[in-house]
Amino acid sequence: MNRRRFLGQSAVAAGVVAGLGTSAFAQSSTPVVETTYGKIRGRVINRVNAFQGIPYGSPTSGASRFMPASKPKSWSSVLDTVEWGPEAPQGPHTEIPEVAETIPKTGISEDCLRLNVWTASLDRNARRPVMVWLHGGGFTSGSGSYTIYNGANMARQHDLVMLSINHRLNSFGFLYLAEIGGSQFANASNAGILDVVTALEWVRDNIANFGGDPNNVTIMGQSGGAGKVSTLMAMPAAKGLFHRAIVQSGANLAGIAKADATRTAEMLMSNVGAKTVQELQNVPMDSLIQATLNTQGLTFGPVVDGKTLPGGPFDPSAPALSADIPVLIGTTEYEITFFPNTKYDPLDDAALRASFKTTTRAVNDADVESLVGVYKRGRPGLTNLDYSLILASDNFRGRVITEAERKAVQKAPVYLYYFTWQSPVREGKLKSFHTIEIPFVLANVDEAKSMTGTGQNRYALQDRMSTAWAAFARSGNPNHKGLPNWPTFDSKTRATMIFDNTCKVVNDPYGAERLALGSIRRA
Repeated sequence: MNRRRFLGQSAVAAGVVAGLGTSAFAQSSTPVVETTYGKIRGRVINRVNAFQGIPYGSPTSGASRFMPASKPKSWSSVLDTVEWGPEAPQGPHTEIPEVAETIPKTGISEDCLRLNVWTASLDRNARRPVMVWLHGGGFTSGSGSYTIYNGANMARQHDLVMLSINHRLNSFGFLYLAEIGGSQFANASNAGILDVVTALEWVRDNIANFGGDPNNVTIMGQSGGAGKVSTLMAMPAAKGLFHRAIVQSGANLAGIAKADATRTAEMLMSNVGAKTVQELQNVPMDSLIQATLNTQGLTFGPVVDGKTLPGGPFDPSAPALSADIPVLIGTTEYEITFFPNTKYDPLDDAALRASFKTTTRAVNDADVESLVGVYKRGRPGLTNLDYSLILASDNFRGRVITEAERKAVQKAPVYLYYFTWQSPVREGKLKSFHTIEIPFVLANVDEAKSMTGTGQNRYALQDRMSTAWAAFARSGNPNHKGLPNWPTFDSKTRATMIFDNTCKVVNDPYGAERLALGSIRRA
């Protein structure tokens, strides 16, 4: 199920940073901020005010399970927010080792509606741009606490306010029950993405006290996080809560149909033995995780329910609701090498053609032969394995390109990128893998050495990319003096920024491959 499997785990979040209990922070030396629910106390780390695990919603267990989030209860004393909040219910992490090294141990809980804030100062008059990171993991796994998501460097280096969010996932966050639960569960739809809307409402109401501008909010995410950004652009409840959008290595074109989502709910209920939704709400958390793992054929993600998500989100066109939202969007060259089952054995010519046929589902051998020729002419000198991996990554990239094309016909600008820098880790086998751009755009290459290695060339690219992302958050335009001019994308010229040790703009890079692959998809 996307990037990780569910396995039972019942640990509830405890202290994450060794030795940093709340008693370690004297009130006189730590920042205290007023929120709409009470005062919170953070800590200062290398000149950045950091607040971790801030509640933006109430616990989601019992009668609150599957339902839209409720606001948290107010508190009277100062709440210490110095440790990561728990992840949403899910199993242990199964990312490739290079990424797994960036994941802290936080435990899981249905009291998971927490967010994190990093800001250089608490001046209400500063009105800094705000960037909200939505984590990857499809709609089934992940959290906002990974080291590569840490917002401290962006806050300090680019004078931004950064946030990351935890929200409900998998069956806890995306079980559609409106068709089978009766009137009591008419609103049991898209709870996980509505959690993000609730978090954005918290941003609107509170971020000025952290030095942020509630009228300049950028939502951003990679992989599943990119799908969440795409979905929010089509949700009426999110309108006005953000003003720019960054979509990295992911898309959400059509969403899930109500009939398919209802079948998922029925299958899970049958497996658990629950005759009513109320019974399903009372299933122990561990048991529901295990049942989710053991039930084959479940599909979790945003449902086109006609209310919270009226359509699309990007099918058949970009949502009119967000026509005025600028978008920065792109992918990496070797997306597929992130996934643990990727094979790296050398391929002979027959195996290469077999891999092309499997990836494209082509029925005509002549089409496969022609496609192989296009890739070899467009990228001469690569190995057969490279061609196979790039084609599989292009198959992934196609949805992102479609989203960019559909958005580009609207009035707001679209900026397209292609990340081709290759990591030296694992003897260079992973190349420009899915997730590799994250530490560059968030200025965290030194926090992600397991992914990026330790080479000096990382820093120049980090500066160019993080400055571009910050510029986009500030103005809706990523151009800055460290990059060549980056034109807006349209379906005719298809201007694309290539991010590598040398950054350059290319019109329709590898366009012959795009067209040839598209013709097979349409066949």
